[in-house]
Amino acid sequence: MTGNTEKFNKLKPTIKLTIDNPNSHYESAFGPGIATLCHGIQDLGSLNAAAKSIHMAYSKAWRIVRDTESALGFKLLKRDGARGSSLTPEGEKILQVFDTLTSELETQSESLYQSLIKD
Repeated sequence: MTGNTEKFNKLKPTIKLTIDNPNSHYESAFGPGIATLCHGIQDLGSLNAAAKSIHMAYSKAWRIVRDTESALGFKLLKRDGARGSSLTPEGEKILQVFDTLTSELETQSESLYQSLIKD
């Protein structure tokens, strides 16, 4: 592999994490898509605004949230009608855990990748 380090330095490992409930019969899991919606809800105060910000139909966003809540076994959102939505304490916690795990895994995978591509 001598001389290939420069070629491999242009590449980067990518981590796509999901958190699922192995006891659930639902196929949904908490992953990057629902995390993006949750961040949007935190920033914008509603599921509708979060969906629009990523060019997603509200009906699709609502289905994703509902399916994920069913799979995980707890509510992610508190809905307040026309006033919007916010994350439940469980929604806040799983988003925090997801973000931390993703960040840590990306850092670790980059370090491991660099050690593996050395000549």
